[in-house]
Amino acid sequence: MKTLVIVESPTKAKTISKFLGKNYIVKSSFGHVRDLPKSKMGIDVEHNFEPHYIVSRDKTKIAKELKEAAKKSDAILFATDEDREGEAISWHLANILKMAQSGQGTISRPRAIRGRAFGGGTRKRNQSF
Repeated sequence: MKTLVIVESPTKAKTISKFLGKNYIVKSSFGHVRDLPKSKMGIDVEHNFEPHYIVSRDKTKIAKELKEAAKKSDAILFATDEDREGEAISWHLANILKMAQSGQGTISRPRAIRGRAFGGGTRKRNQSF
């Protein structure tokens, strides 16, 4: 069973991978991967101000690598920082990776997606932003 661990920085990925065994794949998101578009209004004011996020141009390669790693793993651990920025990064990554599982935004096979902060316990992510 392979577990994908996603952290924010490549330095953290390198350090954490030294402690985890061969059943873990440690990858970095290099920070935020999605944002509102710069070329147009990123919020749909006619549909309850629904935001429209896009993968940042400079992060498309990273997003693709994370999707490929997610396909090869049985579980995903988000080891982002325990602040609002880390929560946001995990939320965006979870949305990107769910879409990668079937190509249509649905989960096509059972898998565990958990939030984990190294230094704290597994906890439910607050999805009420």
